[in-house]
Amino acid sequence: MVWLWLREGKPFYWGIGGGLALAIYGVIATFQSFPSFGRVYAAYGGVFIVLSVLWGWGIDKKSPDLYDWLGAGICIIGVSVMLFAPRQ
Repeated sequence: MVWLWLREGKPFYWGIGGGLALAIYGVIATFQSFPSFGRVYAAYGGVFIVLSVLWGWGIDKKSPDLYDWLGAGICIIGVSVMLFAPRQ
C-alpha cells in the first residue's frame, strides 16, 4: 500500500494504512511461542513471499507464472523444514 501511494499516486491514507499494516506485522511476531526469534522471522519471511505473490495477483492484477508459484512453494517448504525439523 505504501508502494501504491508513493509510486502510483494513490491517496495518502493508503500509505498510512500500509505503514500500520507493516507495524502490526512486526508486532505479531513477538507473540509467537517459538524460542528462537530467527526461526520465527524466517517463517514470516516465507509467508510474506507467498502473500506478496497473492497480493500482486489479487490487488495489482499481475498474474503469477509457474516460477512465481514454484518459488513461493519452495519458500514454504523451506520454512516448514526450519520450524518443524526434529532437534535435540
